[in-house]
Amino acid sequence: MTLIAQITDMHIRPSGKKAYGVVDTEAMLRAAVSSLLAQPRRPDAVIATGDLTDCGLTEEYELLRDILAPLSMPVYLVPGNHDRRDNLRKVFAGDGYLPPDGEFLHYTVEDQPLRLIALDTVVPGKGHGEMDAARLAWLEERLAEQPDRPTFIFMHHPPFPTGLQHMDSINCRNADPMAELLRRHPNVERVACGHHHRSIQIRWAGTIGSVAPSVAHQVLLDLQPHEDALFTMEPPGYHLHLWQPSAGVITHTAFIGAFAGPYPFLLDPDYPAFGDKESAPLTHASGRD
Repeated sequence: MTLIAQITDMHIRPSGKKAYGVVDTEAMLRAAVSSLLAQPRRPDAVIATGDLTDCGLTEEYELLRDILAPLSMPVYLVPGNHDRRDNLRKVFAGDGYLPPDGEFLHYTVEDQPLRLIALDTVVPGKGHGEMDAARLAWLEERLAEQPDRPTFIFMHHPPFPTGLQHMDSINCRNADPMAELLRRHPNVERVACGHHHRSIQIRWAGTIGSVAPSVAHQVLLDLQPHEDALFTMEPPGYHLHLWQPSAGVITHTAFIGAFAGPYPFLLDPDYPAFGDKESAPLTHASGRD
């Protein structure tokens, strides 16, 4: 059994500056780290699916490294459209998993029971992503290496529709050839993405596509046609992907914050949910969820 935590769209700004003049992304990511460390079962690894920083500045990546430092498990980063590959490499090259050269920051993680494949979908200077011929060829080679091993793909831009018109206009392009490739590899358990700042699931390409919520601000949930780019301060969160050999990947959404509870499910004997108390008398408190 393996537990992979997915955090995404942190949009870290230099310390003391708020994203869009509203969002204290440093404080929100520190809260996310605390939440991960407080999980009853700590994740075996953490993946961060892009927009790690807001402007791709070296000082933003240095602050990101400081915020993530308390995490004792391996942390794996992929870039999003707000990131800059050169500065990401500069600050995190010492972690050993990022390729030291080449255009794209693709890599695999082989030391977990569930194989992780990281995809770099960034098109510099653009909001959308792309899986062009070169990137598809790299992915095809990696999938061919271990065709029977359970595999988890993570990337920033979703290659599937979500119904959020503005965000779908800056999805990952050239998605159809990627879908054709994945249909030939039923060992792919999940394609986990960021970018859309919401928790979303879809059946796609013979597997499951998912988007994790942002650990900071969320995109407005508006499924009507519109062109506006709007965000809200809904509760931040992240995904926990639990892989079990007998079941595959099971995904839970965890919300970040302080909430009342937990409370036991203890019910009074007169609780009306028990139905006809005369035919089924209860003499003590009972627990039922």
